[in-house]
Amino acid sequence: MGLFFWVVIALVKEMTDIPSDAAARRAIQPVICYPVDALPPPPLAMYQAAFADAAVIDSVKAAPRDAAAIKVPAGHVLRMTSVEGAQVGDLNLFNAHDLNERFYSGKTRALHGTHVSTGDRLWSSFPQLRPMATVIRDTLDWYGIDGFGGSVHDVIGTRCDPYTGNLLNGTQYHHCCHSNLTRALSDAAGITLQDAELLVHDVLNVFMCTGFTRDTGQYFMKASPVRPGDHLDLFAEIDLLAVLSACPGGDCSAEHSSDAAPCYPLLMEVLSPSDGMLADWAAPPLNGYDRSHGR
Repeated sequence: MGLFFWVVIALVKEMTDIPSDAAARRAIQPVICYPVDALPPPPLAMYQAAFADAAVIDSVKAAPRDAAAIKVPAGHVLRMTSVEGAQVGDLNLFNAHDLNERFYSGKTRALHGTHVSTGDRLWSSFPQLRPMATVIRDTLDWYGIDGFGGSVHDVIGTRCDPYTGNLLNGTQYHHCCHSNLTRALSDAAGITLQDAELLVHDVLNVFMCTGFTRDTGQYFMKASPVRPGDHLDLFAEIDLLAVLSACPGGDCSAEHSSDAAPCYPLLMEVLSPSDGMLADWAAPPLNGYDRSHGR
């Protein structure tokens, strides 16, 4: 039998696989998986007032195509700033006293959406599952969602890494964000590269503009709208170790894991609150689940 016959058979089979009520099934209204109405809102006004005239007590720069680490005491703010040119960064957060408690991008995404901005919280991993930080100021919150479905500060991308580069292109590139974060964590925590790599996790893509294509559902990036002076302020709900990589993709308008893209440093600063402004604040407790798991 000829090729035409088998093509017709395949088309007929495909058509018969479509149920008669396909349109009705597609028209079913979605349900939000994790309604957050029951979550107590962060005291955003108190946080913002406490840092209106904040003093910088520590700072470090992540060099282009490299990463840096800084400790942020609970009740202080981590400010990340684009200082010279359009540059995106990949952020990891850890409990400064227990590196096993770290930022959980997947749960943050499930609770707050694909991108975060003012008022959203960054949640920690199991079994703690508590707010690690709260976004209290975002100078890019004007961007919203563009006509392509893109927005800024995503919790959907993983981080550029040497393993995917090797898989797709056969490369051995050592200054992608995964490797940058690994080196910086190793130095900051005094642990081996091998131990640090096991702790590096999916990131908050600071200043990065991303989304999903409407036709194929693929993750995309586009030129970041970040300008020198733009910053993202995170209130530390617990003592944090923050590790930030200045992505080798620069503004990620064309590629990442690249030595060709223009890249710039990113500044991390620790801000101290005004005296007495956080008198009523307390760090969030550990998650209350009893961990019996049905046994």
